Formats: sequence, C-alpha cells, structure tokens
Amino acid sequence: MARSSQVSGKPGRSGPVGVRELEGVSIPEAPTRPGEVDALVLRMAETIFGCRDARLVWVSGLTRRGHPRRHQWPTTPLSQDEALLIDKALARHACVAGEARHGWVRIAHALGYAQAVFLAEWPEACALPGRTPAGLLDFLTLLASRMRVEIELAAARNATGLMEKAAQLQNALYSIADLASSELDMVEMLRRTHAVVAGLMYAENFFIALYSPERATVRFVYFADQQDPYALNVGEEIPEVDMNNSLTMAVIRSGQPAMGASAQLREQFGIGPSGEYGPDSADWLGVPMVAEGVVRGAVVVQSYDRTARYNEEDRALLGFVAQHILTALQRKQALEELERRVDDRTRALMAEVVERQRGETLQAALYTIADLASGELDMNEMLRRIHAVVAELMYARNLIIALYSPERQTLRFIYHADEKDPGLVDPEVEIPEAYMRDTMTLGVIRSGRAVMGRPAQVTVQLGIPEGVFVGAVAEDVLGVPMVSEGSVRGAVLVQSYDASERYGEEDRALLAYVAQHILTALDRKQAQAELEHRVADRTRELALVVGELREQINERERAEQQLMHETMHDSLTGLPNRSFLYSALERSLSRLERNPDHRFAVLFLDLDRFKVINDSVGHLAGDQMLKEAGARLAACVRPFDVVARLGGDEFAVLLEDVNLPEDACHVAQRAIVSLAEPMHIAGKELFTSASIGIALGHARYRRAEEVLRDADVAMYRAKAHGRQRFEIFDERLHEEALQLLEMESDLRRAIQRSEFEPHFQPIVRLGDEHIVGYEALLRWRHPQRGVLAPGAFLGVAEESGSVEQIDWQMFEKTCGSIGQLGADVGYVTINVSPRHFRSPLLARQMLQLFDAYHLAHDRVRLEVTEGALLDNPEQVRTTLEALRDAGVVAALDDFGTGYSSLSYLHRFPLHTLKIDRSFVSALQQGERGGSTAVVRAVLAMARTLGMDVVAEGVETDEQRDCLLEIGCELGQGFLFSRARPASEWAATRLTH
Repeated sequence: MARSSQVSGKPGRSGPVGVRELEGVSIPEAPTRPGEVDALVLRMAETIFGCRDARLVWVSGLTRRGHPRRHQWPTTPLSQDEALLIDKALARHACVAGEARHGWVRIAHALGYAQAVFLAEWPEACALPGRTPAGLLDFLTLLASRMRVEIELAAARNATGLMEKAAQLQNALYSIADLASSELDMVEMLRRTHAVVAGLMYAENFFIALYSPERATVRFVYFADQQDPYALNVGEEIPEVDMNNSLTMAVIRSGQPAMGASAQLREQFGIGPSGEYGPDSADWLGVPMVAEGVVRGAVVVQSYDRTARYNEEDRALLGFVAQHILTALQRKQALEELERRVDDRTRALMAEVVERQRGETLQAALYTIADLASGELDMNEMLRRIHAVVAELMYARNLIIALYSPERQTLRFIYHADEKDPGLVDPEVEIPEAYMRDTMTLGVIRSGRAVMGRPAQVTVQLGIPEGVFVGAVAEDVLGVPMVSEGSVRGAVLVQSYDASERYGEEDRALLAYVAQHILTALDRKQAQAELEHRVADRTRELALVVGELREQINERERAEQQLMHETMHDSLTGLPNRSFLYSALERSLSRLERNPDHRFAVLFLDLDRFKVINDSVGHLAGDQMLKEAGARLAACVRPFDVVARLGGDEFAVLLEDVNLPEDACHVAQRAIVSLAEPMHIAGKELFTSASIGIALGHARYRRAEEVLRDADVAMYRAKAHGRQRFEIFDERLHEEALQLLEMESDLRRAIQRSEFEPHFQPIVRLGDEHIVGYEALLRWRHPQRGVLAPGAFLGVAEESGSVEQIDWQMFEKTCGSIGQLGADVGYVTINVSPRHFRSPLLARQMLQLFDAYHLAHDRVRLEVTEGALLDNPEQVRTTLEALRDAGVVAALDDFGTGYSSLSYLHRFPLHTLKIDRSFVSALQQGERGGSTAVVRAVLAMARTLGMDVVAEGVETDEQRDCLLEIGCELGQGFLFSRARPASEWAATRLTH
C-alpha cells in the first residue's frame, strides 16, 4: 500500500481530493475551453495517481450517419486495442483492463452518466482486484460531473454560433435583395454583392457567370481575381464550345456543385488543363444557379492560399446565396429591360411625331408644286418658286435641274442656281451628251440611281475619272434621277459648299420624291406648251388640204403602232405583257435548242401584302404601287432583259445570256431590296416586298408555259418560307407540287365518299382504370394508304378550305356512333377547331345535330384550344354560354402549350382542363420541380375554380402513379388504350 499512499497525496489521507490539496500541479486560474480542462485533468491524474499516457474520450450526440460523435484529448489517434477497451467500458459502464505489458496495464474507466472514459496505463500492481488507487473513484466522479458541464457549454456555444451565422446569412440575403431593387447600375450592384458574400466566407476571388441555353453562350457579368484580374472581358458573350476546358462550364453542364483543388476537379470532370482560364487554385468552389429546373449560370470562389480551404458548410452557404444572386440578377435585368423599352417607346413616339410633322410639311410642299405647275407662270418663274419650296424642306441653296433627251442625245439645264458659279450654263442651250460625258449630272442620268457624298466619292460611284469636275468643287453632293415610265428623263442635284452641311438618307428619299413631282410639273407645263403649239400647227394645217391628209396618214400610222404596242404591253405599267413574255421565252427556247450553251433564266415575282394595301388605301393607290414596282424592277435589270407584268401583282423577268444561277440570284436579291424601300403614293408611305421564284433555262423545257409554271412553283415555296426571299426551282419542288395536288384531289374524293370516321380513346379514372368517357379522334380510312392520323392531311385540308366539311362529317359520324359505346359510357368529347367559332350559328347547329341523333346533351362535350379562345373571345364566350345553358359543357384542350392565361379561365364557361402530353411525359416520381410542379399548380388552380382535370398522353405506369400521387384523378393515353372505332369497343363490351 506504500505505492498507493504515495500517489494519493499526503500519506494516510482518504476521501475526496480537493484542488488545493494537489501537489506539483500547475493549475491555470480560469480554464474555460474543453481542451484546457482536458489537459489540466490529465496532468492532475498523472501527478496524483501515478498513471501515465492518460487520455480522455467522451461522446456527445450522433453523426449524420447515426454513429457516436467522439472527442478525445490528446487528439492523437487511438489504437485498435484502445478503441475496443473504450467500447467495452461504455457498454458495461464499468472499469475494463487490457493485457499487461512490461509491468503496466492499459485500463479504461467509464465515467458514468457523462458518457466519458478515462484511459491510462497503471502499474500492474494497481490493476489487481481491490487495489484501485485511493481517491480515484471520487476523482472520476468529480471529473464526470465537470465533463457534463463542459459538454453542455460546448453545445450552447455551438447553438449560439449557428444562430449568429443564420442571422448573418439573413442579413446578407436582405442586402442582396435591397441591391437588386436599388438604382445602382449592374456593375456597382455586383461589386457590392461581392462584398456581401465576402462577409460570409473567403471570397477574395469571386466571379459570376450567366449561361444562355438558347444561344449556347456564357457571359461573365462579374469577375474579381487577385492573380488574374484581366483574364476575361466582363459582359462579353463567349460561345459554349470555347469554354470546354473551363471548370465553370463543367459545373453548369452537370448542374451540381463542385469543390476541391482545381487540378483534381479537372481530372474529375475529364477536362484538359486550365490554359486560358487562369492559373490553378489551391481550393475551388463552384455552385450552379438554377431557375425553373434550368441551369442559368454559376457562382465561383477560389483560393490560392493553401491555408484558406472551403468545407461543406461553405458549399451549402454559397449554393443558397447563389440562388438569391440569380434572383437579384434577374430582377435587375428585368428592371433594366423595362427602362430600355420605355426609352425605346419614347424615342419611337418622338420620331413618329417628327415624321408626322415632316410629312405634313412635305404634303404642303407637294401641293404648292402642283399649284405652281397648273398656274400661268412662265417656266423660269415656276422653277424659281419650286426652288424656294425645296429649300424649305432641306438644304438646297445650290439646286440644278437638268432634262435629258435620248432622241437628240442632249442635256439642257432648265434651272441652275449656284452661289459660286451663278452663270455657268444657259437654260436655253441644249448641250451635246458628248460634252457632258464625265459630269455627275449625266452620270446620275445614265445610272438611273441616286448618289450622295463627297464629290470624289460620287465620281467613284458613277465610274467617272478622278479629278474631273465642272465648276467649283462642293463639299457634299446629292443627285437623284427623274424617271417616267421606266426611262430616265433627267436629274435633280443639290450641293453644299459648307462643310457643316451634309446630306443624309432622309434627304435622298425626300429629294427623290420631290424630283418626281417636279418632273410631273414639268410634263404638265410642257404638255400645256405642246398643246398650244399643236393648236397653232393645226390651224396652219387646215389651210393646206394636202398637209392635212398627210397628217392624217401619219396619225393613223402612229395609232397602228400604238395599237401594236398596247397589244403587247400592259396598259397600266407600260411593261410588256404575258403575250410579249411568251414570245420572248419561245425565242429563248429556240436559241437554246440551236445552241446548248445558251443560258437564260425566268424570275416570277409576286408582291407581298398587295391585297391589304389595295383594300386599305384603294385601287388607285394600288395601281400607283404597281407602276412604281414595275419601274423599280426595270431599273434592276439590263436594257435588253424583259420585265413583264403578268396581271394583278404578278411580274416576270426574262434574263438573257447569264451565268446560272449566280446572276439570276443577284438580280433577284436586287429586286427584293429595291421593292422593300418605301413608296410615296397618294401622300402615304407604303411598303411592300416581293417573293421570287427562279426557273433556270434547261433543255427539258419545250414550251414557255412550262418555264413560267416552274418559276411560279418556286415563288410559292419562297412565300411558304417567310416571304421577301427567292427560291430556285428543282425537281423536288415539282414532286412536292404533284403530291400536294394529289392530296387535295384525294381529300375531295374522301369527302364525297365519306371516308372520314371517328376513333374513340377512353378517359379513365386513374385509381381503378374505370372508363368515364371517350374522346372522339379524327381518322381517314384511305383506300390505298390505310388509316391516316390528322397530321398526314389536316394541313392540306386547312389550306384547301375543305377542313370544315371534314369536321361536320366527323361530328355527324361521332353522334351516330355514340350509341354503340353503350348507355353507361358516360360522355364523349368532340374536338372543335377555332374556325367554327367564327360563326354565331355554331351553338344552334350543334344542338340541332345532337337532337337529330336523340343524344342527351350531358353525354357530349366540346373540346376547344387556347387559340380559339383568343381568336374571337366575345363570340366564343357567347357560343360556349349558349351550349352550357343547354347542358353541353366545354373542355380546354392542350392546356399549358399556348398562352395559359388565368384571365380566360374565369371569363369562359369551362368545365374541364386537359393537361398537355408534353408535361405528362416529363413526370418523374419523387421530383418536386419541373413538370411535377407545373401539373401540381394546374391541379390546385383547377380545384380553386371547381374544374375537372384530365391528363393526356399517359403511357407508363410511372406517369400514372406520379399523377395519382399529386392528386390527378382522370387521364387518357396509350397505357389504357389506343383510339379504336366504336364497333371494336362494342365487340369488347359483348365479350365481357
């Protein structure tokens, strides 16, 4: 017992050991941390009781996986033998000894209710029964009580820390929300958001990337990096394929967060080295930003310091914050988009006001020009006053008006006002064309197009040698041709010697418009003068009978020529007509037969929206538009090419000696661009466009009609592809035209033979698959192709106008077949297309049909689409209310694929919503977002409105179970049955 007395304090002492009675132990004044208490206890035990290598192990709760959470001091790992001793001591709540080694025994003392163990090596003598060191049990009891207090204090500190972190996170989210609704610009908002995130975790290196799945691009809206500050251009859209080796792109594609060293993550994702995406980081953390089940970007933080590491708490925190950052970005972008739209609308309104004022000024100027032309002023005074009118519309201090005579090949400047060259030309002198060869005036007349810019630029546009100028050199020049009936009659030019006065596109359009009115005024003035001259001539001719007869002969010859011209030309536009074009085409085909190398092409043009213009502004304006279109087409081709008007708004162009198909395409594109420019007609600015079909000359053609037919087919293909474009005819188009014609013929015969019939697909209760009703679906029993679904022919039927006949045939057969389904079948739904609701008689016709087949009104329901509700809402509502009052309810088909607006669900008398199959096909059990959330929302909305819900397209057991799980009771689809004729359903009932 000497050993026992020596290690227990003073000799012969028994009972609890007080702190002040401990000898040789340095005690801190106020140990507060569990580690400090542990260290003190171990030093006390080794000093007082003579043990060695002591350690404490205690249990505080369970881990997430249900294992005990253990703490130990010192923190060095336990051996397997030590762990087994501890487990035994905890299980037995007793003292457990291990195997003796070198006179020392490893003993584990359980500390009772504190769930703790004191583990130490004792001399072998102390391990014998009845030889426990004096005071040890009291010491361990005191230690257990102290450890319980320490564990409770640690838990309290942990809870306090969690509350502080939650409060800090809540404040950070409030700050992000405030930033999103502030007036800060995007850059400053994101910079302050970075500061908020940095207050939650280590985020010195922080960036935000937005992903656009529609454009397959990535845009870094914020980027801050200590070692790579200029690696990326913030705001620039980067193609997704250029980001293949980026960890950010890997997180976006996977839709899952990633954490760890960048090199390890690249290996994990299977991507190449970082390269252009910055240096490797010691630790990297990225989380996706997800909205409505779609990844919209990622938030990334990274550390180059190996001591600054991220953990699971950081990952969860950043993932939570990332969603709020995405919400803030979307709110900020929506606000900026709204402001941009308001600004755009304001600018558009201001431009509209300015344009309207300018139009009024222009209209007044044109009226003035017309009044001057019909007045009694002489030519010089009339032109001087016209100059004054033009000067009110644009900068026209220097104005030149020149008339060209192609017969005499001369040029006459009928008006010339120039501040630097006032007397340069004589208005009465006709100047030979040869003397004006390199002038801008003659260049505009020859080219037949407007020019604008500095004189050096204009000469290049007109192909005039450099440095050749007549008179003083201006700072800016604008010239437009005066065109009448497809031929250039002259030109109007304005020029500026002031460098601050420049001409723009509006000036060019304005001067071109005014030029045509000037030409009209000149023609009228000249016509008046010619009339006076003709009266004088006629008076003189009456004096000479011979001269009179000669004049009559001449007049007859001219009349015959005019008659011949009118026979081969269009009376409105003056262009060649269909007969002229056919003759020219026959000549081209003959040349091709004689010379296989001969090349030609035919362009068939149709003006888009011409009927709308004709109906809205009148046929006179439509005729003017046709004349203007013909003139523009003539300006797009060479003089020997043929531009013909075939009738209505159809034109054709015959191109001779061309390189196929390049030249034909270039001409077609020029025509499209020219016709797309605005036309100033009847005081209005009208717009049209052209759809063009091209047929290339080929040896297979034998008649002109064949070439024109194929060009016409190609033109309709251009219209089908969106208008204002051209298409080249090939054999595929020919085959499609033949197939379309054959389908239309088959449809007409099918209506006559009553080949359309209803097939019925059951609507069941999902719980027990009991049939509550059927949907009647259209089928065509084709004699050769068998049973066809609507997708194979309905589009052709709508274009040919036969769809309504098919529908009524379908309605009658459906009503006649309901009796075969049985008296207890419930109801049958009939699909009604939107065009039927345009008739106010639809409700009465339907009820008459049901009564004719003695059908109870509650056995028939109508299915309508969202498009029908929006096409003519008031008429549709009136029709549905009339049917509802008679007992016929309506179902909204394919809900969710159109506008899906709540506004019309309570405006229209709807009984049932049918969820579109696209949502049902994407359902997955256990999923909370995506289609499941949409279907759940539709069900909640329908219950609120008191409506039934039917899920369409149920094809798998999983989809049915998922629908039942979220509360959908009714459905239809291939899982239960395909659509079958009524006779098959009747046979099935008999067998059962």
